[in-house]
Amino acid sequence: MDWKAENKKSGSGRKKYNRRSIGACYEQQAVIYLEELGYRVIEHNYYCHLGEIDLIARDGAYLVFLEVKYRAGSSFGSAAEAVTVWKQRRICQCAAVYMKQHGILFDHPVRFDVLAVDGNQVTLIKNAFGGI
Repeated sequence: MDWKAENKKSGSGRKKYNRRSIGACYEQQAVIYLEELGYRVIEHNYYCHLGEIDLIARDGAYLVFLEVKYRAGSSFGSAAEAVTVWKQRRICQCAAVYMKQHGILFDHPVRFDVLAVDGNQVTLIKNAFGGI
């Protein structure tokens, strides 16, 4: 799978990087990748008053909350390193809201995965951090 996002060009011919559209491109590629691994994606870009979760999926009995991170280079660290403790807390808080809204009991098996894309290198980190 080609993990290179297309860069849009402005009228002047210079590359214009739009983080949101690049992120959406990688999230769509992530969905395809995850489905090939047997995940069933049930929600894209879930928003609540506390923040956002990129993808929510089923993997067997698990309800999986996924963060998709992309880094073109390593000058700002790896994609996985970008999922800070603060971001992990936000994802967990959003996951709790999602579960409450959907009537999912808190004893349901839940996992927090990170799909890190560094250039063309894709790493799926299952159970990347603890949560609920």
